[in-house]
Amino acid sequence: MIQGNYDESIDRIANLIVDSSRVVVFTGAGHSTESGISDFRSPGGIWTRYDPDDFTLQKFLSNPESRKKHWQMLGEGFSGREIHPNPAHYAVAELEKLGKLNCVITQNVDNLHQAAGNSDDRVFELHGNMQWAKCLSCGRRYLMEEMRFRVEQGEDMPDCEECNGILKPDAVFFGESLPQDVLEESVSRSSNCDLCIVIGSSLVVYPAALMPRYAIESGAKLVIINLTETPMDTYADIVIHDKAGEVMPKVVEKVKERIAS
Repeated sequence: MIQGNYDESIDRIANLIVDSSRVVVFTGAGHSTESGISDFRSPGGIWTRYDPDDFTLQKFLSNPESRKKHWQMLGEGFSGREIHPNPAHYAVAELEKLGKLNCVITQNVDNLHQAAGNSDDRVFELHGNMQWAKCLSCGRRYLMEEMRFRVEQGEDMPDCEECNGILKPDAVFFGESLPQDVLEESVSRSSNCDLCIVIGSSLVVYPAALMPRYAIESGAKLVIINLTETPMDTYADIVIHDKAGEVMPKVVEKVKERIAS
């Protein structure tokens, strides 16, 4: 957190939002940790218990043991507790209601932006959406809730009920290309925004982390809200090192006050 200038920074972010007409919000794992979703890279995260090299697309397709590990890891998330949006998600959704949000570009696969109220056509999911699994043979899609039930019933490697094909979570794996249409639209929106707000991203995963760079290279203002430093902090107009769920509701309240005045 920026000591001493915290309230001033909140005010400045609100002013930037009010004065902007094309606001892009870019979110990473830190935006969802307050909803109880583990940050894979943090201490105690998934990658402290599993080797990321076991989770490439190539291994998933060629190695049944790798697929079992995938579903085992996913099973850890199927703990029986529901995941809900946190105050940061609702704050971003409120920006859309206020007419101040062009879009959300997210690295997250949890569907929480939509659950909080953001429109589907304003959320661009660079890494896919874990609400679904897809058969790689016939294309049939399954709700991940159904996969949760099957895993809980003891299936260590669920397959397609239609053709017995391989089921893959509809998220981008290591070694898999980002969805081209989503990537192109994200680049376009980032390159044409006048304000980019990064929330909860360490900005080290590429090509997703290029979006804020496209924004500032096109002349946009940059705000970063993240618990830890990022490689882009020195390029930002405002940086706050704090939890998204603490900062964003305060920012949106200030925005509403300014719009109403």
